[in-house]
Amino acid sequence: QVHLVESGGRSVQRGGSLTLSCTGSGFTFYDNGCMGWFRQAPGKKREGVATVDRDGGYVAESVKGRFTISKSAKNTVVLQMDNLQPEDTARYYCVAADRFYCQYWFVEGDGSDFTHWGEGTQVTVFS
Repeated sequence: QVHLVESGGRSVQRGGSLTLSCTGSGFTFYDNGCMGWFRQAPGKKREGVATVDRDGGYVAESVKGRFTISKSAKNTVVLQMDNLQPEDTARYYCVAADRFYCQYWFVEGDGSDFTHWGEGTQVTVFS
């Protein structure tokens, strides 16, 4: 059974930076596959943030230029968030798909392309 564990969420001042990390385990076939991050703020729809596979990453338009995604190991994904704004406040979820490669549209979707979800880590940005 795939297990995703996130870390790195905390409170930070506007303009600050945070690094979120997620380590996955239990992959039986789609090792080093498509992973990413989604987020959800209270009262808002879940939205994609970024996805990554062995070929590279896709970042949502809403955070492009401020967030980057990478893999530090085959099943560890890192989200670097810079110039954070109050609207980035949300619970951030690590996700993994049962496939090796992400499609560019996954990050703008509703998350249904991803089978496995972590429990999330809270990011709060204050003014």
